[in-house]
Amino acid sequence: MRLRFVAALLLSASLPFAVSAPLCAQAVASAPTLIPEEALPADPRFSADRVKADVTFLADDLLEGRDTGSRGHEIAARFVAQRFAALGLTPLGDRKDGKADWLQQITFQKTERVDAPAGITVSGPVGSATFAQAVDSLVGLSATEPKLDVSAPLVFVGYGLSNARLKLDDYAGLDVKGKIVVMLRGFPEGLPSETAAYLVNSKYEIAQAHGAIGVIQVDTNQSAKQRPWARRIALGLQPAFTWVGPDGKPFDETPGIRAAGGLGDKGATALFAGAPRLLAQIRKEADRKGFRPKGFALRTSARLFGESKSSRVTSPNVVAMIPGSDPALAGEYVVLSGHLDHIGISPAKPGDPVGKDRINNGAMDNAAGVATLMEVAHVLSQDKVKSRRSVIFLASTGEEKGLLGADYFARHPAVPIGKIVGNVDLDMPVLTYAFNDVTAYGADHSTLGKLTAQAVAPMQVTVAPDPIPEETVFVRSDHYMFVKQGVPAVFLATGFGNGGEKAYRAFDEANYHQVGDDVNQPIIWRAGARFAEANYRITRAMADGDVPPLWLKGDFFGDLFAPNARKADK
Repeated sequence: MRLRFVAALLLSASLPFAVSAPLCAQAVASAPTLIPEEALPADPRFSADRVKADVTFLADDLLEGRDTGSRGHEIAARFVAQRFAALGLTPLGDRKDGKADWLQQITFQKTERVDAPAGITVSGPVGSATFAQAVDSLVGLSATEPKLDVSAPLVFVGYGLSNARLKLDDYAGLDVKGKIVVMLRGFPEGLPSETAAYLVNSKYEIAQAHGAIGVIQVDTNQSAKQRPWARRIALGLQPAFTWVGPDGKPFDETPGIRAAGGLGDKGATALFAGAPRLLAQIRKEADRKGFRPKGFALRTSARLFGESKSSRVTSPNVVAMIPGSDPALAGEYVVLSGHLDHIGISPAKPGDPVGKDRINNGAMDNAAGVATLMEVAHVLSQDKVKSRRSVIFLASTGEEKGLLGADYFARHPAVPIGKIVGNVDLDMPVLTYAFNDVTAYGADHSTLGKLTAQAVAPMQVTVAPDPIPEETVFVRSDHYMFVKQGVPAVFLATGFGNGGEKAYRAFDEANYHQVGDDVNQPIIWRAGARFAEANYRITRAMADGDVPPLWLKGDFFGDLFAPNARKADK
């Protein structure tokens, strides 16, 4: 995640779309007649050949998967910068010798495990037991404590949620100051998925606000099905990244949480030794719709320990702008963003044949999104009538490490954050089918919902509701970093209509974050050009409107992150 601890302990920052089997079965059963790509209208200004050329270069083996801080990502960044320069855009990166560069360089701290004992020891009425790292436990990496060793009494806090507006307080009546809190993963059924996702992402902050110094998460029956322990271990062994601020310190939203971890079934059961309710009972309670198990002090304590090493790498965002034409509105900015990084080269496994392909090229994730961004820049730069507001193009780094490049830009923007009026993020459009709808994740929170639907309607494209609310996509891509700074934003994806659900499922199972995400997939390049057209239309609508995008009155996220901003009626 964006926190200092490994991503597997909470939600994943990037986007595996786990399409449910019942949905897919329903789509197959109805067997609608699919619309061919050539039957859908397309603006000839948008070039399938340019999209193909850009994706092909960015997904070439030469770039070795564009990992954050790698030579391949640096090549990709300079390629995008030169494309922007050729189009006559204005650079908005770091200033050098009084001039702006195309690149916003970011220093990242990379923290990795070392070969030393690590794990979680649980002590209580039946004695002590140590649960080894990567076997029965996962201890998060700390960017500030290379020799982590934290011990404290334990308190069970249910799901660990607290929010006055939603009348949630799992900490009611509990004293957790100086203690380690034990919490269930996920959230109780019945909460709106996006609001619940915000709360899940805020669990460490909530624990810190109540005075806790550590967090241990344990599975519910449902979370264990969604992500089995073996899969959680595989994700938890990856290095952790955070950006380093101008003060030279690694960014950390929860410095008070010194240690965090998770336990498999053996260790999780041990936490509740001698407790008034055992883990099995609590899991049964959590299975009940809308039920939230109550917290209580445990009779056990825990020690989380492990060692790590840190190093620093640099990796750039690419930032450019087309100035607005309206003197009254040119000082307001619309941001079109897409992450340029991917996950690099997979480590060799024992028994791999010589020459086995291990490069994760990231053609769809997210060379396709960046190619879309560049195609929109191409057409906007050629428009005889320029947009009224200025348009910023952001090709971010570090998305796969926890949305870090976008977070850094949103906190250190090239223009005042209060002048950024809206954001559309492009991440992993699936282009193996003729899309005729799009999903604008987060559109229900602002006027961007109506704006998006009106903008794409002339293309015979509709805006469909979120087809996978259980995946909480709204908080898991770069646009959410703008939302946190009070900016109305959406993440636009090709939709599930006209065969899209089947295409997403096939991509997720066979190619997502795998070597198969390359240009050998059956990509429909004309669909890529049409996706660029859709984003162009949305961008121009945002940039040309008399009124900028506005949060809706009473919206949870608008009230939370932009409480004093002008709001629109629903």
